[in-house]
Amino acid sequence: MTYLWVVFALVSAFSLATSDALTKKALRDSNEYLAAWFRLLFSLPLLFIIWFFIPTPELDREFYTAFFIALPVEIITIVLYIKALKLSPLSLSLPFLSLTPVFLIFVSYFIVGEKVSFRGGAGVLLITSGSYVLNIGEARNGIFKPFHAIAKEKGSVFMICVALLYSLTASLGKMAIEHSSPLFFAITYFIALTIFFAPIAFWRGRKDLGPFIMGRQYKHLITPGIFYGLMAATHMLAMKLTKVAYMISVKRLSLIIGIIYGYIIFKEENIGERFFGAILMFIGFVMIVTAS
Repeated sequence: MTYLWVVFALVSAFSLATSDALTKKALRDSNEYLAAWFRLLFSLPLLFIIWFFIPTPELDREFYTAFFIALPVEIITIVLYIKALKLSPLSLSLPFLSLTPVFLIFVSYFIVGEKVSFRGGAGVLLITSGSYVLNIGEARNGIFKPFHAIAKEKGSVFMICVALLYSLTASLGKMAIEHSSPLFFAITYFIALTIFFAPIAFWRGRKDLGPFIMGRQYKHLITPGIFYGLMAATHMLAMKLTKVAYMISVKRLSLIIGIIYGYIIFKEENIGERFFGAILMFIGFVMIVTAS
């Protein structure tokens, strides 16, 4: 039972990578705002079913504080995340999610009191090295070219912002879970996200709404939504059972799964160098979260 959180985190990683790959496929002909909202919408049926089998916990001020601070940040994150999926290859954008533990060094210290040691600092260097290797093919044009390539790749820049914001929402989510329950928080949080993100999605996607509905493009987001709901439930369950940084580290295995999807489904190139970069980044954040 001690490592049950690892099982939940691995299921969450697989579900997230699968949802992302299927969402990216749907985004070929769909508005990214509408796609993001419908993925949220289709995540709710699974969560509603779970709601029937769990008790409602007593809620306090800390829960509401964490909940309502995290909510608007999460909405911004969703917009950036979905844009990154549309603009860049999975194998180039997703690995930057490994930066979340780097930001957690500082964010989690102030929110949940987590610290890292010298070994954790070494992990930061590995993550930085991994981000370099992602674009190592550009090195023939100059040793600093890979960093220039990162700056030019909009999807990667968006994903770096997502990694920063996730460090905040992950820490706040941990607070909310500790003052409620993991599944209750997952359900209510995703319901709130769906409601409050709706005006943004329909306004930004208003020109494409007619074709999106009449062409039944939304049906391609049903399966991604189901996997997204599974990701949310297992994410919160794992978060309850261990430290936030440990949980995020295992969940970031979704990066490796995402790269594999990018190669198999989207025939993305330079997969070898990017895969190695993702491995380096993964080893780096594992070193961070296992340091004590």
